[in-house]
Amino acid sequence: MESPLLPAEPMLWSGWGDPARAAELPAPVRDLLTELLGVRAPATPAATFGEVRLPPVALPPPVLAALAAVTGEEHVRADDDARIRHTRGKSTPDLLLMRAGDASDAPDAVVLPGSHEEVAEVLRLCAEHRVAVVPFGGGTSVVGGLTAARRHLHSGGFTGVVALDLGRLDRLRSVDPVSMTAVLEPGLRAPQAERLLAGHGLTLGHFPQSYEYATLGGFAAARSSGQASAGYGRFDDMVVGMTVATPRGTLEIGRAPRSAAGPDLRQVFLGSEGAFGVITSLRLRVHPAPAVRAYEGWRFENFAAGTAALRRLAQEGAQESALPTVLRLSDETETMVGLAKPTDLAAPGSDSGCLVVAGFEGAPGEVARRRELAAALLLEAGGVHLGPEPGEKWAQGRFSAPYLRDSLLAAGATVETLETACFWADLPRLYDAVRLALHGALGSPLVMCHISHVYATGASLYFTVVTAQTGDPLAQWAAAKRAAGEAIIGAGGTISHHHGVGRDHLEAYAAEIGDLGGEILRGIKERLDPAGILNPGVLIPMY
Repeated sequence: MESPLLPAEPMLWSGWGDPARAAELPAPVRDLLTELLGVRAPATPAATFGEVRLPPVALPPPVLAALAAVTGEEHVRADDDARIRHTRGKSTPDLLLMRAGDASDAPDAVVLPGSHEEVAEVLRLCAEHRVAVVPFGGGTSVVGGLTAARRHLHSGGFTGVVALDLGRLDRLRSVDPVSMTAVLEPGLRAPQAERLLAGHGLTLGHFPQSYEYATLGGFAAARSSGQASAGYGRFDDMVVGMTVATPRGTLEIGRAPRSAAGPDLRQVFLGSEGAFGVITSLRLRVHPAPAVRAYEGWRFENFAAGTAALRRLAQEGAQESALPTVLRLSDETETMVGLAKPTDLAAPGSDSGCLVVAGFEGAPGEVARRRELAAALLLEAGGVHLGPEPGEKWAQGRFSAPYLRDSLLAAGATVETLETACFWADLPRLYDAVRLALHGALGSPLVMCHISHVYATGASLYFTVVTAQTGDPLAQWAAAKRAAGEAIIGAGGTISHHHGVGRDHLEAYAAEIGDLGGEILRGIKERLDPAGILNPGVLIPMY
């Protein structure tokens, strides 16, 4: 697989990614959606950029002037273009609102600091003037993580809201080839980081579906997990140190690869979604860039058999260093309709069973050894080798599914994803519970699932849901999301494996961590951000 190119600029304001890749669904696919799900074209066409409704700028001119004195006037923007492009993230509800021309949650201004010192001073000023601050990386949140509450239970009303765009913090500061670490800034988009590290023969190995646009700071703030996590680990595993600016001051965290000097304060900010501080640099574990990438497909008779095989690989294969770099299993429905190959959505095919994609990266001899060991285990577990073609097709289209979602929304389908994780023993119950909840909430949707990340003790489940839009698609999905969240908590899963909490998961997250857990988070928030300006309304229950 060739390394993806740098993303186009700017990102599509009402959809995903590169505007040049937005495409209408072919007529046969539209006919199929109508036949199977009753999908009809929306009664109202999507708004154009010029039709977007923006609220007036609420920030007083003296506050805007004070911010401009910190970053430079050209780096404080209150024009329509900047405000619209920093409104919300990329969840289906976010996109439905933008397609309707609703930018009521737009920030009053976009501030682009160029250094840690500028970030710290912006936070100080915003705390002084009670201005809410939403840290903004690639804008790829799918859990409502980029919409600040202008009035808040704890903090009351704010003077205004700024999006703190970290795109100017985009440098590779240093590489330590002895320790195999690198210090990078949080505004680097993943392809930019990979290009810079490739100059040193290195890679992060972090390739989530948001790869083309997401930033390193966003990966850390949301505990991202890439598609190659079986080989390279999750992003939070890669973070060995960080610098964080808070309204109370600066924290330098991470003096050694492991420490017994009290609780690990990195964990306060990993997954914090900008609610506790703003990450301004990251020391990350890096790897030699692989000389070989090899992807292949395997077929299992059903999802249960495939799940059992993945569990054996995650447990026995890991002990023998046979675990693939990429390992994922699509259920029968996802395999049948073609979403195992993210560029496709086709009529049901004749092939039955479930597709496993296994990918191996590294030195030639090491890749050959791991493929041989993994193949022996998969064959013993009942797998049928399909050769390289299914794996290579998946690799070629691995970042395309969000573009397909845009096409489906334009055709009149509500389509969204949700993900969870649990221990292996609970996985069948969790899988059934979420599917049952979605069918109960939506009638007869198309519900697909794959295991996307595996561990010795458990795995994640990633669901994709397609259904015909009702007259109120926002309420339609909110009901389905609520039902799925209750099912996840009831079946012993976590409300999020790698998307974060944001605003969308707050209710279920509160149930997951309990009252005392919520008190702990509120205590941290009140100590680090006493004015409550950092991403208010996100992550912290009852705050």
